[in-house]
Amino acid sequence: MELWFGAVALGLAYAFLGMGVFITMRIYNFPDITADGSLTAGAAITAALLAHGWNPFITVAVATAGGFVAGLLTGLIHTKLKVNGLLAGILVMTALYSINLRIMGRANVPLIDIPTVITPFATLLGSDSAPYSAPILFFSLLVAAALFLLSFLFRTDFGLGMRATGDNETMIAAQGVSTDRMKIVGIGLSNALIAASGSLVAQYQSFADIGMGIGIVVFGLASVIIGETVAGLFPNGGGIGVRLLCVLLGTILFRELVALVLKLGLEPSDLKIATAFFVLLAIILPQSKFWIRRKG
Repeated sequence: MELWFGAVALGLAYAFLGMGVFITMRIYNFPDITADGSLTAGAAITAALLAHGWNPFITVAVATAGGFVAGLLTGLIHTKLKVNGLLAGILVMTALYSINLRIMGRANVPLIDIPTVITPFATLLGSDSAPYSAPILFFSLLVAAALFLLSFLFRTDFGLGMRATGDNETMIAAQGVSTDRMKIVGIGLSNALIAASGSLVAQYQSFADIGMGIGIVVFGLASVIIGETVAGLFPNGGGIGVRLLCVLLGTILFRELVALVLKLGLEPSDLKIATAFFVLLAIILPQSKFWIRRKG
């Protein structure tokens, strides 16, 4: 039972990754590889600050700001220097590897016995509560707030401008909107969410590792695709709020699938193969005749 509820807690922590990837992949149709570096940056900043006695809640805010800066750099390189979006993300991600190592000082930083954002909630629930109760409670509150704020943002004039930039850049530019600014802010927001996810995951798992972000964009993409498959059950795929909520569900479902793989006895080294299979399944399922018949 602890394995399944632990997967829920981890899925909630990774929900910010899913929301960040949703912004770049679905709002902007921008293949942003910066995520691999910004998630690790969030964990690295958090680990370094916690080791120096910083308040764990402040470390999440600082890590989020660090991810926003990383996204800004990718956006600036892409828009102002006219570098291909995929290459811009790779360049920033590559630079972040060295920066993250410099921040942590070594490849792995343990956070055992260091107070984290979960500690106050664990104290509140008491020692008799299950180990996964506190993280699920805290992460649920945090994710609910993020979903509300993002849904509100995408309904404002600025948010509609972001969405219009992804849908039809030429049309929105003709309306006098700075599409470069929309892209820079959007990519920055995406990586801010991803870095926040890295911060929460590091505090939940009690360590930060230089390799924890490798291939993480595929995990985020899998969560988005699974979420969109769920959203396909709603008329016209639902509104932006429903789509974001489905991304959250997709993240949790993906973590549960990973837990199932481990339960079946596969080695952790096989998770990448399982991830590729799950992503492929999520892509082809909405196109299958059975799914189309169910939707109809």
